[in-house]
Amino acid sequence: MKGFTGERRAVSAAVFAFYSFLYLLLSTAVPPEWGRAIAALAGVYGLAFFALVAGYFWARWFAMGVGMFGAIQGALGLWQLGAEPLIIFMLATHVAASLALWGSSMASGFDGRLEGRERFHLDEGATNRLGKSVIRAGVSLPMIVLYALAPKDGGQALALLALGFAGAGTYALLRMRTWGVLALAGAAVATFGSLIVGTAHYAALDGGFRLDLFAVGTLAMVLLIAAVAPFVRPLARFVRG
Repeated sequence: MKGFTGERRAVSAAVFAFYSFLYLLLSTAVPPEWGRAIAALAGVYGLAFFALVAGYFWARWFAMGVGMFGAIQGALGLWQLGAEPLIIFMLATHVAASLALWGSSMASGFDGRLEGRERFHLDEGATNRLGKSVIRAGVSLPMIVLYALAPKDGGQALALLALGFAGAGTYALLRMRTWGVLALAGAAVATFGSLIVGTAHYAALDGGFRLDLFAVGTLAMVLLIAAVAPFVRPLARFVRG
């Protein structure tokens, strides 16, 4: 997809702004035990919106990841509730937001900028590795938010630890800090521990929708591992000297 980069950027930013505002409103309307999780989701979408508008080097990658999370959420809604108009709207808008950010012409305004690569000392290979990790972190962060903050029986402390590691690791990764990779790995380990300890696999929401905590936590753990994977070989070479 080439051309219309400004329009595509505006469309994507508008989608993330819309969902940030929507989740913020929903956080005041849902039962109190869900308020923190929904408000935190609003924060993730708000970060994607702000980063796109600000033109941060990593913004396109992160926003694509958050868009993919929304598409997965929409697909899950289709499976549980059927082809409801709101579910189709959620799926379509997230897919559109992610696709609008795809391609080299769009990358030229973000991670394709020469000054950004020079600032962080990134060659082509390092840029590709970083992009894969940030996209996967963008998908996993809202998932770990939902898993950690949703009401559950057992494993809550480990889930919150995983969220802390994931948040810190994502921040460090966006700041091009090596320790961010280790923090994301720690988040994956803590999530695994929480899944083993936890006993309740589902959390009910209004409207007949049930959140499969085990599935969300497992997928978040897999994506966290995938976010770390591109850096395993470079870190191993560094350790070997």
